[in-house]
Amino acid sequence: MQKPLRVLIVDDSEDDAALLVRQIRKGDYEPVVTRVETLEALHQAMGGAVWDIIISDHNMPEFDSIAVLGVIREYAGDVPVLIVSGSIGEDKAVSAMKAGASDYVMKDNLARLVPVIGRELREAGSRRKRRKAEEALHYMAYHDALTDLVNRSEFERRLGHALLSAREARQTHALLYLDLDQFKVINDTCGHAAGDELLRQIALILSSRLRDRDTLARLGGDEFAVLLESCPLDHAEEIGDVLRLAIRDFRFSWKGKQFSVGVSVGLVAIDADSGSLADVMSYADAACYSAKDNGRNQLQVYKQHIGEASRLHGEMHWVTRIREALENDLFVLYQQPIVSLTDAGGTGMRCEFLLRMQDRDGGLIPPGAFIPAAERYNLITEIDRWVVGHVCQIMSNSAGPAHLCFVNLSGQTLGDKTFPTFIRQQFSRFNIDPTRICFEITETAAITNLKNAVQFMLDLKTEGCFFALDDFGAGLSSFAYLKTLPADYLKIDGGFVRAMIESPMDNAIVQAIHQIGKIAGMRTIAEFVEDDALRSRLQAVGIGFAQGFAIEPPRPLAARLCRAI
Repeated sequence: MQKPLRVLIVDDSEDDAALLVRQIRKGDYEPVVTRVETLEALHQAMGGAVWDIIISDHNMPEFDSIAVLGVIREYAGDVPVLIVSGSIGEDKAVSAMKAGASDYVMKDNLARLVPVIGRELREAGSRRKRRKAEEALHYMAYHDALTDLVNRSEFERRLGHALLSAREARQTHALLYLDLDQFKVINDTCGHAAGDELLRQIALILSSRLRDRDTLARLGGDEFAVLLESCPLDHAEEIGDVLRLAIRDFRFSWKGKQFSVGVSVGLVAIDADSGSLADVMSYADAACYSAKDNGRNQLQVYKQHIGEASRLHGEMHWVTRIREALENDLFVLYQQPIVSLTDAGGTGMRCEFLLRMQDRDGGLIPPGAFIPAAERYNLITEIDRWVVGHVCQIMSNSAGPAHLCFVNLSGQTLGDKTFPTFIRQQFSRFNIDPTRICFEITETAAITNLKNAVQFMLDLKTEGCFFALDDFGAGLSSFAYLKTLPADYLKIDGGFVRAMIESPMDNAIVQAIHQIGKIAGMRTIAEFVEDDALRSRLQAVGIGFAQGFAIEPPRPLAARLCRAI
């Protein structure tokens, strides 16, 4: 079957153009041809249609191929341009190539035309794929994969500009910090898919009630922020209340059930006297915390006493809880399997150890609740020591097949010079084979602590340990650093994975990360795989491993470790 080919021919000779068409048809192409013979007609053709290839004569009565290439450059696109001539000299051919021609074919050797067209179409296709992947990665760096809102880094960049304009141009802005009130209940009751859908719907509700010039971002988890530029405080309060009431009146439906949500809102004014970006963000966060502390579904304007009281109350509360958990062994470990999606993955079993804290009422507290305070008050390395020690103890007491265990480490731990020695001591104490351990470090932690991360990883890789970059794509997305970091696995951020079936952009991002990891010699793991359709898509892409509810949810060690390790 002949392939359609949209061809634009620039030639003053109808007979020569017909000769080109006959030659093209010999290559199993069915050309759809437009011929132009003036620069004005060329402009119209370039502006009004899409072309697969452009073929131009070199010498024409009023202009030459260099002028043709000049017109083509004015229009966006990546269309191959071939010069077909009976008299072009070597110097002019070189000039044409420098001006943008892809190749030239002599009229007495038209047998070259079809092979040249085939080659140029393939190369143009490759360039388009690369450009699409680059655009996807660029978009990924500034947007939240789940909601399509701007992400924290882009929001903070815009907030930085607003702070500058407030100081230099005496403009007044405002910052809203929003935290959903019932998100955890819905997420835990209905699963991650419901939580994701709720966040998408909340993003749409908030977006529909903001001005075009306002910036709405998802900061992470169930936290959103709004930058209201050129907005006095009283008007910002009105907007904040509109958002609060919209969420209060919203009912989230999931599998026949309805849930009320609610949102707590913190508001801080931005003027010439505002502090740093970090200060303003912390003030808005403190006001939001105060709104929650006062009964939820409230809007609270920041005042200095609120910031100090809320910050200290919240952080010291967690510091006390963390110390209690360390002293009384109130941390618990869960385990989630990581399965191979390809034959190349081998038969060895893999799993990740996940940390939880036991609540006073017997419930479990996820790490996102207490890790920020642990990092701020330098308790995170103590937690990492607890985890490594207990993982080694569990592995030594468990019989079964060889098992690669993934263990998370914090960014602060990378800078602890004594930690590799501690790890070796635990290996020796419990007779652990280091090749059964893969330490996970988040992408952001590795890049922001690059020197320490590289040294830490190289040190323990001499023992045989493996390393994985976790949440890859969610942070700085600095692919150049992959050449420096001696990682063995890339764990693709679940935000992109979950959305890849419905979103061509997220699908392209996942494929791009996989290809880059493959070139760097790293295996790829997809996180948050929650249904069989997604699992099949990942297999088609070539992703090596998968982890998520479609495989198996996290389980208490007592429920599965004895049969898994």
